[in-house]
Amino acid sequence: MTQGKNIIALSLLISGNALATEKPNIVYVFPDQMRNHAMQFWNEKPYNRHVNFTADPVRTPNLNAFASEAVVLSSAYSNCPLSSPHRGMMLTGMFPDGSGVTLNCNNTRPNSSLRQDAVTISDVLSANGYDCAYIGKLHVDYPTKNNPQNPGTYVENRNPVWDAYTPAERRHGFRYWYSYGTFDVHKQPHYWDSNGDRHEIREWSPKHEADKAIDFIQNDRDKSKPFFLMVSMNPPHHPYSSLDDVEEEDFNLYKDIPLDKLLIRPNVNPRLTEKHSSAPYYFAAVTGVDRQFGRILQALKDAGLDKNTIVVFTSDHGETLTSHVLDAKNSPYTEALNVPFLIRYPGNLEPKVSNLMLGTPDIMPTLLSLAGLEKHIPASVQGNNLAGFLKSEKSMQKAPKGVLYIRNMDGEKNAEGKVISYFPVARGIKTERYTMAITIDRKKNLKEVLLFDDKKDPYQMNSLDYRKNKKLYRKLTRQMSVLLKEADDPWYKEKILRY
Repeated sequence: MTQGKNIIALSLLISGNALATEKPNIVYVFPDQMRNHAMQFWNEKPYNRHVNFTADPVRTPNLNAFASEAVVLSSAYSNCPLSSPHRGMMLTGMFPDGSGVTLNCNNTRPNSSLRQDAVTISDVLSANGYDCAYIGKLHVDYPTKNNPQNPGTYVENRNPVWDAYTPAERRHGFRYWYSYGTFDVHKQPHYWDSNGDRHEIREWSPKHEADKAIDFIQNDRDKSKPFFLMVSMNPPHHPYSSLDDVEEEDFNLYKDIPLDKLLIRPNVNPRLTEKHSSAPYYFAAVTGVDRQFGRILQALKDAGLDKNTIVVFTSDHGETLTSHVLDAKNSPYTEALNVPFLIRYPGNLEPKVSNLMLGTPDIMPTLLSLAGLEKHIPASVQGNNLAGFLKSEKSMQKAPKGVLYIRNMDGEKNAEGKVISYFPVARGIKTERYTMAITIDRKKNLKEVLLFDDKKDPYQMNSLDYRKNKKLYRKLTRQMSVLLKEADDPWYKEKILRY
């Protein structure tokens, strides 16, 4: 009888261990500055009926195939479409005030850096048995003189300093580390590994990062644990102006296409002629990223891991690419705000196209829930757990009806010229139909209102006069005020414009 009980206990233990190993792996790939419109499949059936734009003339064969296996969101938005604030929100599930990353990180902005006490998605996953790995661009740390190769100095000589080394105590549960702060020489990247050793590389960074990701999947992960792998590729982030920035085989696909056949959006600004020539290089970078993403997917399949791995492809913000304004990002225009978001989880998420509105802080709680860790979502999280909406369209009635738009700029400076606060220069809202952005001056008076009917004016070429559309304006400001309160935003706390 005792022997029988022991056998049962042993079988339960083995069963429990087997269940533990069945936690899904998570692979999160996010190139920088890739707009949602730069994916070929949006021009194909059945995807084209879900959007009101023509996709860029770009080749993305791997994303096309992946889309047929994934939930594809047409309405994923980067609330603050700028590298560092997005990354802070994505990692913590909090808006910029909560994450601590309110502005793009450089050494003039000590007020903008990922809080060391913030609970990140990697902290939660690591605490729940995951082997966590980060590869590529991080850009959430304030650069300090902590150069491991030359103590007491910054890691670069330019002023201001943008690049940064992240020491072990600031890696938030990531065991495997192969990363840098920010550096935009695509064919001469560098990385610091888990031990703080610096590696100077002489090949296109997405290719090298895909190599490292594949090596992690095949060899470097702890095979007794599920893993969380983040791969942050810099391209198609600028520069994109020469063969120093892209692979020649990808540039050859676009070099002979006339610019008016590449820049097909009717809102292209004809005055930005100097930037027009960047189009073939930008699209070449997108195609190159697509190829490297395909290699990572194949490595998962070859390792027999594709069926039990959640794979996400997204970006931190988009790229205007001469539409509207010169600034590629940090604006409410859909080219900057709307990002790719494709998520595959075989047997758990049915492939489909969804107009579910997802904002950056929603990513962390949603992924934790899909991984079976809903009860471990930190109380600090301000985003929405959208896992239920990804699984079923039946509950879409209760889905978010809008996402907050945020733009900050430098605030006050101290005697040393360091930025010690930020100024919340613009806030807005994106709903299913409308985009609104309100800008204030330094005295916090109304300066400008952009208001677009994205259904009638999908390329946002004609801003509506808010004074002539008072009913709509009041409705949108009321919706925005609710989101401001939920985000505990300065516009809510300081009663800016009394919204």
